[in-house]
Amino acid sequence: MSLIEEINRRKTFGIISHPDAGKTTLTEKLLLFGGAIKTAGAVKSNKITQHATSDFMEIEKQRGISVSTSVMGFEYKGLKLNLLDTPGHQDFAEDTYRTLTAVDSVVMIIDCVKGVETQTEKLMEVCRMRNTPVISFINKLDREGRDPYELLDEIEEKLTIKVRPLSWPIGMGKSFKGVYSLFNKKLILFKGSKTQIDRNEFVEIENIQSKRLEVHIGKDEAAQLREDVELIEGIYPELDVDDYLSGDLAPVFFGSAVNNFGVQELLDCFVEIAPVPGARHTELRKVGPEENVFSGFVFKIHANIDPRHRNRIAFVRVCSGKFERKKNYFHIRQEKNLRFSNATAFMAQNKETIDEAFPGDIVGLYDTGNLKIGDTLTEGERGIFKGIPSFSPEIFKEVENLDAMKSKQLDKGLRQLMDEGVAQLFTFEMGSRKVVGTVGQLQFEVIQHRLKHEYGATCRFRSLNLYKACWITSEDKKNLDEFVKSKYRHIARDKEGKLVFMAETRQWLLMVQDNFPGVDFHFTSEH
Repeated sequence: MSLIEEINRRKTFGIISHPDAGKTTLTEKLLLFGGAIKTAGAVKSNKITQHATSDFMEIEKQRGISVSTSVMGFEYKGLKLNLLDTPGHQDFAEDTYRTLTAVDSVVMIIDCVKGVETQTEKLMEVCRMRNTPVISFINKLDREGRDPYELLDEIEEKLTIKVRPLSWPIGMGKSFKGVYSLFNKKLILFKGSKTQIDRNEFVEIENIQSKRLEVHIGKDEAAQLREDVELIEGIYPELDVDDYLSGDLAPVFFGSAVNNFGVQELLDCFVEIAPVPGARHTELRKVGPEENVFSGFVFKIHANIDPRHRNRIAFVRVCSGKFERKKNYFHIRQEKNLRFSNATAFMAQNKETIDEAFPGDIVGLYDTGNLKIGDTLTEGERGIFKGIPSFSPEIFKEVENLDAMKSKQLDKGLRQLMDEGVAQLFTFEMGSRKVVGTVGQLQFEVIQHRLKHEYGATCRFRSLNLYKACWITSEDKKNLDEFVKSKYRHIARDKEGKLVFMAETRQWLLMVQDNFPGVDFHFTSEH
């Protein structure tokens, strides 16, 4: 198969949502329909010991939440789908932001009971930065939820995107009878199974005025559905695939992921309209996927992915050409060639060795510490892929070592966890105090848990009264030196050695910015 053919059979996408909207459940059901797994695990049931396929860290199993990105590849209708299941919990938003740089499109899940929630709004902002195509799945129709029109209005208003319903619910909660597919003119009757694929009953109804509609759903429901379909066709735009691909229009499906209902309709539409891998920008130029030379970037690092072996795996998105195992590739940041004899593809925690990979694929490279998030690998060209920033944290705590005999283990653990992007580490110039910055409280619990169980190091975190970490630069070195000297007690360096100003309050930061107009203050590490 040629390189172009390999590219055209790949779709790489992420799933995003607010916590508890059903993201991990939908992920599993997509795998179920793709034949990648036979039975879905239970995410939050203590009665069932088999946990969600995509949640493999011990702390995820204990809490029933996703705190790291899982990568899963599976085949469907002759296509290779690469699915990235992202953390839903807002405390791990930065991992999700970075993951969105590695996908070509997104499936967004919305809870029909709660509607559009805060985390969904934040994630859509990141999608909008890159004009990422979005398909929306309104979930949990087996529960009593909000009016479908109200949900669609809220998506348009809060997420600033046009919508086009491609299926429509018939009832909700106890009265839920199924959906009518506006995409392929089918009536799908609700018949759910939580663990096995139980194919729902399809009824071909090309003409919604057909008397057969009453036979299947009843007279009142048929009348309501006809009225709804007429209204939808009148007020919502036709599906324009170009508008979807440019990120201006979100097709919307309704269903119940836990019951396998509506998932196949979503998947069938996705494989038809979702984009194949596209071009990506480096500092030097735009790189097309069809170019023969390999290039790719690291968007995630995971240490100790197998607790029996102290290893690190770097997740690399292939951007162009063909990746080949045991071949030398140029590591731009270190300016040296690296050879990867062990390359893997993922099905959640299951890995298999691969010899080659193509644009859109996610490759796991075993690494001894050479690779970091944002690194670019090529066959010699020096252009670094753009768009993988670190965001300014919101919570800051100083690290206190509880076992002086394990200082080396603590330092190694912190360094490796920071390389993963779990949190950010700042070291003050004065006193070399180490401060961890995160976007949520839960990350500190994860760090403590992993330091203890993976590195044998114990620590505690002491809260600090800090408002923001600002990366500082200046076109005039003298200006920057004067600023650092005058604010030395508040100057730190990130793990890359970049200068950071640690502001205690918003008001003080604004005042400092006014007093030093020659210094630029940045809220992401990629200015």
